[in-house]
Amino acid sequence: MLKFALAALAAPVALTCASAAMAETHTIDPGEGAQERLQEALILAEPGDEIVLAAGRYTLTDGLSLDVDGVTLRGAGMDASVLDFTAQEGAGEGLLVTSDDVTLRDFGIENAKGDGIKSKGADQIIYHAIRVEWTGGPDASNGAYGIYPVEASNVLVQDSYVRGASDAGIYVGQSENIIVRRNRVVENVAGIEIENSNFAEVTENLATRNTGGILVFDLPGLPKVGGGDVLVARNAVIDNNTDNFAPEGNIVASVPAGTGVMVMANTKVQVLDNALVNNSTSHVMLIAYTQPYDDDRYQPRPVRVEVRGNIYGSGGNAPDFDGGDLIAAAMGGSLPPILTDGLHQGLGRGDKVPILTLGLTEVGQPFSEAQPGLLPPVLVTSTWTNDPVVLPEGMEARLK
Repeated sequence: MLKFALAALAAPVALTCASAAMAETHTIDPGEGAQERLQEALILAEPGDEIVLAAGRYTLTDGLSLDVDGVTLRGAGMDASVLDFTAQEGAGEGLLVTSDDVTLRDFGIENAKGDGIKSKGADQIIYHAIRVEWTGGPDASNGAYGIYPVEASNVLVQDSYVRGASDAGIYVGQSENIIVRRNRVVENVAGIEIENSNFAEVTENLATRNTGGILVFDLPGLPKVGGGDVLVARNAVIDNNTDNFAPEGNIVASVPAGTGVMVMANTKVQVLDNALVNNSTSHVMLIAYTQPYDDDRYQPRPVRVEVRGNIYGSGGNAPDFDGGDLIAAAMGGSLPPILTDGLHQGLGRGDKVPILTLGLTEVGQPFSEAQPGLLPPVLVTSTWTNDPVVLPEGMEARLK
């Protein structure tokens, strides 16, 4: 009986080892039939398999999908293995992932009709050295999101490049335990957006020539509401002055050109040790959600935001909101580095820079009723620290 019990306990381990031993590598080459061969490999893959995109350009006419756990899709480099969706029919994603423990690395996606890569409910997903680009530059007809993980836990996006998204270059929504680091986001409406998510670190990224560099939002009416515990640190947020090209009606269509970091309706957000240069509306902006909503869970104000240790260059010289030019003129030609609508609750300030408040007192109050002024230069020492985001053991080891 004891021998039987020990054998039964050992069976799952043996099965796991056998599964790992049977993992296969499937190499796909560009050329005729690449669409069918690649999609077939994604469908027939087994957990642990690696699908390798040989160097070259893959001309694709339809989106791709992956729904197998534990698969790696790897190219020869973000500029070497390119999935070209210029001729894509329909308006879907370039690649849709709906499985867990997936690693996407070292390839490019161009001109997807919809989002570049979307992963939905895909836990422990890695995006590494991915390029998503709309090669014609900013245009309202471009896909909304470049790299787009949503409704997931344990998300890593690193060393990637996104250009031209008509909503957000890198967007993580309704998720938790998130690391977004060492990426470059260029000429998107929002460079990086963390929305309705918890426990996120956005660090060491370059956000430049977007409409807004880094946005931390919370919106009502979504399955997951109450975003917070977000760290925005050690990023370079520079020259984010591109005219807003989001389609009309999109929430980010209201983001002013010239926004560096914007925090809206989130709780416990730290903006620390960033380089903020030449953002023509405001380097750091705190605002409440202004639209009507019917969601008892929702907190429309930014709560407990800390801004500390940042380096501020020139900026605030061409504010992109009604009356902004008049306020700037009255203040000597430019707005201070930090702007609040006045509706925040708790602002920890460790930077000795002026803060402009618009003096609003009620959520939804129009800017025409603003009473602009400077907040007293009182520094507030933080009494809290966001805990570091720790990904599951072995997750990052998949990249080695």
